[in-house]
Amino acid sequence: MVVSQKVRKGSEADYRRWQDRMTELARGFDGFDGTEIYPPEDGAGGEWVVIFRFDRVDRLTAWLDSPERGRMLEEGRALFEGPPSLEVLTGEPPAAEAVTAVISHRVLPGREPQFVRWHAKLRKAQEKSPGCMGDELFRPVPGVQENWVSIVRFDTREHLENWLTSAARRKLLDEGRDTYASYDVQQIASAFSGWFRFGRDSGTATGATTAPPNWKQAMCVLLGLYPTVMVLNLTAGKALQAADAPGYLALFISNVLSVSILTWAVMPLINRVLEFWLVPGAAAPRRTHVLGALAVVLGYAALLALFGSTVG
Repeated sequence: MVVSQKVRKGSEADYRRWQDRMTELARGFDGFDGTEIYPPEDGAGGEWVVIFRFDRVDRLTAWLDSPERGRMLEEGRALFEGPPSLEVLTGEPPAAEAVTAVISHRVLPGREPQFVRWHAKLRKAQEKSPGCMGDELFRPVPGVQENWVSIVRFDTREHLENWLTSAARRKLLDEGRDTYASYDVQQIASAFSGWFRFGRDSGTATGATTAPPNWKQAMCVLLGLYPTVMVLNLTAGKALQAADAPGYLALFISNVLSVSILTWAVMPLINRVLEFWLVPGAAAPRRTHVLGALAVVLGYAALLALFGSTVG
């Protein structure tokens, strides 16, 4: 089950605690497999996406209809701006990691066959788009939710954005207008998204914020992590060693310091310096991607030379 909900401004911490309690409640029901929580990215309308996994639909339904969940929803009502969007999907989990969009359609009554044919045409065009890893269409689940839901997977967020904003997709959406009343798109944030936030005008033709491709994120995290850890080893690490702190405690303190420094100091600086490369926009020339990657590699070399000459 994919739940999208907009949390009231200033209630994020209360929502986190409430969501943890909701997860603990679900954990007590038969068939519960896990929960994934994805905070909103800037420009995404402030919507949190939560995925609840159960091994069977009937067990999910038992939790959905339980009085315990009803009481939790009533308790948390004041945390949200409007009711949540809820989609239930049945099928096998994806075999490989991918950037995912959850697209739900409210199909017009009696137009289901036409919608299926239109979606098949959309899928054929989508499969020709670079990075496409597949599409699954889920029919409504009787008694649970009425929407038709498509799960679209691409290898990178950049490729997914290129398809979602493409002229070919816009044309096909216009062709299918007589089969559905409305549709909604939710993108699942990437693992490093909290360290990569940009303004609303960055990255896409629609003005929505997207995270950079995973390989760019990994390169930038390494660029910030390596000097942070080295400096901490030379300063706080030596101080903890001199204080004869236990190894497990010294490691924990070092991790707290490194994550804090990365989140509030190093990564914001890297974002500003490399924004031209991290979110270049669809019209950016190929040399932008090459020059940005080269700049990061040169940064690695400079750091290695610096610490090699000072530490040995």
